Amino acid sequence: MKPLTLAATLPLTALVLTGAAPLPSGDLTVSITLPRINSASYHRPYVAVWIERPDQTAVRTLSVWYDTGLPAGEGKDWLKDIRTWWRKDGRGLTLPADGVSGPTRAPGTQTVTIPASRLRDLPAGNYVLAVEAARELGGRELVRVPFRLGAANTASGTGETELGAVRVSVAR
Repeated sequence: MKPLTLAATLPLTALVLTGAAPLPSGDLTVSITLPRINSASYHRPYVAVWIERPDQTAVRTLSVWYDTGLPAGEGKDWLKDIRTWWRKDGRGLTLPADGVSGPTRAPGTQTVTIPASRLRDLPAGNYVLAVEAARELGGRELVRVPFRLGAANTASGTGETELGAVRVSVAR
């Protein structure tokens, strides 16, 4: 058997460097600004945060905020109002899900950190962070922010009504 030469290892090195092989990624930090809306009947929005491929195929739900305090889990009944997420991934989830489900949040900037261990099976590459909010007696809005796993980077987008600034940061 002949030993591997530099020329023989270059294609493998190129494959790894182009992101075709999984590369470890750091934590993913998502900050979402929920605007203060002046309304006599304001209700905190239900929010879903998930990762998609660039073709909008859902990859993983990261966080879902809904009314977890209602008796008999009745808050789950309204999750279908987060329409895009519900059709892509929500209806297939068993909620509450440990590390994913949480209560609704007040207006202001909210931050969620997804540990690298929850992302380790995703290959490095381009993805889209999707954040959708729906509010009782209010509107519904979806913000998509492209980002890259496998390299430190930050990206942001902005909503117009139910969501404000949405920012995703990948640590390396």
